[in-house]
Amino acid sequence: MLSLQLQKKKIMYAIVEIGGHQFKVAQNQEIFVLKLDGNAGDKVNFDKVLLISGDAGTKVGAPTVSGSSVSATIVEHQKGDKVIVFKKKRRKGYKVKNGFRASFTKVKIDTIA
Repeated sequence: MLSLQLQKKKIMYAIVEIGGHQFKVAQNQEIFVLKLDGNAGDKVNFDKVLLISGDAGTKVGAPTVSGSSVSATIVEHQKGDKVIVFKKKRRKGYKVKNGFRASFTKVKIDTIA
């Protein structure tokens, strides 16, 4: 009986394009995206919604679902783990070592409309 109740209630989710990457998001979910302009606490709207699924069914955009948007709040800005780039050519005395840290923004999804 519990499994029947779970099947009836579908969680609403959307697939959104943010900064060239696609994310599957649901309400009250926190995700890390590439750094966005804005300060912590600012509201952000994402209009490139590729798919919406919920109780009413699934809508697939061509390429986007018209009239739909996802609103979110910026929680904080962070830096990712350091990635070390090391280049070497053997027997030539050539060695180069560089580091890189990507900047991310933690975003909390408020509503899917």
